Amino acid sequence: MSLTVMPEGLDHFLDNAGWGGSEVEPLAGDASFRRYFRIRRGDKTAMLMDAPPPHEDPGPFLRAAKWLDSNGMRAPRILAEDAGRGLVLLEDFGLARMRDYLDQWPADEREVYRAAVDALVDLHRLPSGPFLDYGIPEYQREAKLFVDWYCPAQNLYVDGAGYAEAWEQVLKPLALRQRPGVTVLRDYHAENIMLLGELHKQGLLDFQDALIGHRAYDLVSLLQDARRDVSPELEAEMFDHYIQKTGVPAEDFFADYARLGAQRNAKIVGIFVRLWKRDGKPRYLDLIPRVWALLERDLAHPALAPVAAWFDANVPAELRQAGGGSYDL
Repeated sequence: MSLTVMPEGLDHFLDNAGWGGSEVEPLAGDASFRRYFRIRRGDKTAMLMDAPPPHEDPGPFLRAAKWLDSNGMRAPRILAEDAGRGLVLLEDFGLARMRDYLDQWPADEREVYRAAVDALVDLHRLPSGPFLDYGIPEYQREAKLFVDWYCPAQNLYVDGAGYAEAWEQVLKPLALRQRPGVTVLRDYHAENIMLLGELHKQGLLDFQDALIGHRAYDLVSLLQDARRDVSPELEAEMFDHYIQKTGVPAEDFFADYARLGAQRNAKIVGIFVRLWKRDGKPRYLDLIPRVWALLERDLAHPALAPVAAWFDANVPAELRQAGGGSYDL
């Protein structure tokens, strides 16, 4: 659907919300069917999320946003909603996205990342939210995206059963340690964090898939960013900062961090290929070499030995050295 096509029922929705007659400015889309618009009326602005059924359901977003806001985290406040049409009017967090801010002010990188880690510390101190568990079946489903999408795109015939068994061995110790679990936003990175007037206040975005899982997941999402280079030195410093603020046992936590980094990065490689093959969005292929390099680093941890052995046996070295291979567009 073109960004110039307005959502069905928009005028009625805005009228009922007290925003009738506003200017509606389409914004760039993401990797889903959701669309976003900035709503302007005089000097006031709001954000409109269009999450049309049946492809999208705004219910999980609304539930997570309300829970985060009621617990002191800065999700955008809900100004109006029509879940049946998939329309949600939100507080506008402005233009200071963490990624864009750091592109302009790279000298602030350490301070900004430290604040983002501190926001996770605050989140992890809360009782877990009203979300489902992030257990081994979901980890397995996500990791399988690698063999479902990347491997066929590279004409690789791989041992799918062995892949699942390797992940089972790797994830079992982690599953025990993640209990009782914390709220995991699942896409916490520099393009989903807004800086709200100062570097130390994070506005959260894209949390509709929140689950109850391991405290390392969002940390690895932030520090092993698919879309932005984070140096190994900064990653190590921020990892240590989290350890110091929380007091979690460093050795086991680092092993689980590597486990979840490998799981997440394998999933992302599969998703980016799926966005190309299924959804006609080849631009995500350019991000795969970064993700693949992160995956290789995680696989080097001894906790990943079964999965690393599977990669050694099933994915040729020339593809791995090329940063995930090449693609015939």
